[in-house]
Amino acid sequence: MNIHTKYISRCIQIAKNGLGTTYPNPMVGSLLAYNDTILGEGFTSAYGGPHAEVNAIHSVQEKALLKKATLYVTLEPCSHHGKTPPCADLIVASKIPNVVIGTMDPNDKVAGKGIEKLRAAGCNVVVGILEKECREHHKRFLTYHEKKRPYIILKWAESADGFIAPSPNSRKRGLAPHWISGVNARQLVHKWRSEEHAILVGSNTVLDDNPQLNVRSWSGPSPFRVVLDRELKIADDFHIMDGSVKTIVITEAINKSRYKDHVHYEALNFSGDLAPQICQMLHKQNIISILIEGGARTLQTFIDADLWDEARVFVSATPLGNGLMAPTFAGRLKACKKIGSDILNLYAND
Repeated sequence: MNIHTKYISRCIQIAKNGLGTTYPNPMVGSLLAYNDTILGEGFTSAYGGPHAEVNAIHSVQEKALLKKATLYVTLEPCSHHGKTPPCADLIVASKIPNVVIGTMDPNDKVAGKGIEKLRAAGCNVVVGILEKECREHHKRFLTYHEKKRPYIILKWAESADGFIAPSPNSRKRGLAPHWISGVNARQLVHKWRSEEHAILVGSNTVLDDNPQLNVRSWSGPSPFRVVLDRELKIADDFHIMDGSVKTIVITEAINKSRYKDHVHYEALNFSGDLAPQICQMLHKQNIISILIEGGARTLQTFIDADLWDEARVFVSATPLGNGLMAPTFAGRLKACKKIGSDILNLYAND
């Protein structure tokens, strides 16, 4: 492992501290080094706060060493004014002579302009160190800008005999989830929720289970809630209508007198190809990633449209005997893990 590889690897590690808090900004990691010594480190602050490079530069105590140091960063420094000034300007103003970048930023506002600004100021810039690993780390942000849609993660739990939910006549009475996976798996799902920008379910899932779709068994921010409700069947007393988290209801109803003030509504054509419409709408809403938790028809809609990147499937050791079949799909099995009493299969859509 050479020096550049070592430090970019460390930047990726640092960057993970920002997971779930930086959206719609990327979770970047950065450090400054001189004479094989790390002078300072930083990762992207919560949205609206300083970027990774700024935090790394400000963490350096001996500012005189900046003029001799090398700045390492997972993603090309920004060159435009947003919530904060351009990082490239601070790098130039700090007279940092060397900059090593993991991968370029495909955002139209950057897209090579940060590198150009640094080189025009006399910085020695190296690009493409651990590029594959940096692209994997920035997969949500890169998917959003390159494919013009959120990074899509499918998630469900199925019984040992392949059912995602029991038949209606075998469910317990009252609005409550029928748990197929165990408590360890359910806690892991809350961790996943804290990491993604939004979560999506269909109206049947809400009507059957009355889920809160927030983060409870983990520490972290709750994702935006996105619900498909074609005919606005979900009543005001359901959890997703409580206004505690930003909620987007996708509907076909255009009568705005039925809309609630604390809910954002998007009218789409449910008779058309729905998944691409949803992706386009979420992209316009600047939603970088989304966890699709159900139900079976909603999951299958995205699978059939080939609009998904990962699938996370819990398989219980207990059979149901009958019920609603789990989605059918083809994906590359990346890993298989034991989570409590369940098996977690992780798939990629290659």
